[in-house]
Amino acid sequence: MDEFKKHYVNENLKENTDFLRHELGVGKSFDVIHLDVEYAGREMAIFLVDGFAKDDIMLHIMKLLAKLEPGTLDTETLKKLVKTYIPYVEVETTDDLDKVVDMVLAGPIALSVDGISDIILIDARTYPVRGPEEPDMERVVRGSRDGFVETLVFNTALTRRRIRDRTLRMEYTQVGRRSKTDIVVCYIEDIADPDLVKRIKDSLSLIDTDGLPMAEKTIEEFISGRHWNPFPTVRYTERPDTAATHLYEGHVCIIVDGSPSVLITPTTFWHHLQHAEEYRNKPLVGAYLRMVRFLAVWTSLFLLPLWYLFAVKPELLPEKLSFIGPNDPGEIPLFLQFLVIELGIDVLRMAAIHTPTSLATALGLVAALMIGQVAVEVGLLTNEVILYLAIAAIGTFATPSYEMSLANRIIRIFLLIATAAFQEYGLLAGFVLLVLLLSRMRSFGVPYFWPFIPFNLRAFRDVLLRSPIPLKNRRPRILSPQDPDR
Repeated sequence: MDEFKKHYVNENLKENTDFLRHELGVGKSFDVIHLDVEYAGREMAIFLVDGFAKDDIMLHIMKLLAKLEPGTLDTETLKKLVKTYIPYVEVETTDDLDKVVDMVLAGPIALSVDGISDIILIDARTYPVRGPEEPDMERVVRGSRDGFVETLVFNTALTRRRIRDRTLRMEYTQVGRRSKTDIVVCYIEDIADPDLVKRIKDSLSLIDTDGLPMAEKTIEEFISGRHWNPFPTVRYTERPDTAATHLYEGHVCIIVDGSPSVLITPTTFWHHLQHAEEYRNKPLVGAYLRMVRFLAVWTSLFLLPLWYLFAVKPELLPEKLSFIGPNDPGEIPLFLQFLVIELGIDVLRMAAIHTPTSLATALGLVAALMIGQVAVEVGLLTNEVILYLAIAAIGTFATPSYEMSLANRIIRIFLLIATAAFQEYGLLAGFVLLVLLLSRMRSFGVPYFWPFIPFNLRAFRDVLLRSPIPLKNRRPRILSPQDPDR
């Protein structure tokens, strides 16, 4: 088929049928169904994909059409079918055969009638779907237990359930020349910055690829750029309440069909360190939890390079803190020990992902007892290395954003290498480069390190402390919301 030539619906049913059978691969694909039927004395053809169409709805429509008397559809055929004899909510017509092919492959049913130059599309589709469950990555002690699923319409409904604003917009588009992946850009029109919305929609329209096999992750790589920068410039969430909170602030969400994760744009470094659990407790408790989480994140970044520096240059330590150094450095240099155990933890993490649940406990015992204990006894690792790496690993797992935890792990290895090469000067230079990197980053025009750089006292206070909700009466100024007051 010439992809640059448009094909229009013909009044001749056979021509339409031949085109659709060829393009849909009827006879080659067992799940693409073509039915030749006759109702009210008019020949018709139905095209659908088995497994997408709701059988009960389709059966009901066919029964109603079968009861029509001959001659009923002799005049105003299209109008009578759409407005009277097809009792369904989502019905539309089109004269574009290429659109019909794309729609049928996406799930709707196509009804072609001899003698009319339009095809009727009945969106009576359903997708295989699991029930909304609490996301594993974003669990809370108290709060809602529903989470996004892999079906686009379900996710938009979960969002609308929490935002009944008449200006909530769900703008539909498709990305991928072959996959035709459904995508929804979600925002509150009266709050979100129109320039931001336009920028995100323009970024999506520029995506030129044949498919989105990794769904939202492929979208992120196309719209965010900075491919070799480990820090995420969008935030993933599987919680509808988290997505709703960001929409009320003026963010824009991108919902991709086939993915239970929703992209929140734009985001800053600090968005990845916040968790819904902090807002499910009293403000003082939430502030405490946030400070503990920040401490864990900073520990995961800087503990190992600092301890390594003090271990190789003990004169930098006060005498009262000399006990933190290694009593026995072992047979292998400390730097190599750190690299070995860093890689070992990543191997263990990957092994845990591919290990059946019934064997996960056994895997943990092997890692903790056989590998860890034996490694110390044979002199491969020292006790201090295992201790401090374990503390850093706990801090990594305490990071709410999985993507941010992986980025911090890469930065930790970089700081460790810089410290091993140039001691205190390497650590200082690595820290400065890290701050410069974060300060120069932008997420859809928003400074990534805001409100620390550029500094905003009120916003930075809200970042460090979990402020009481009644006192958070202003939306983030950096998002340029149309309605800045809550």
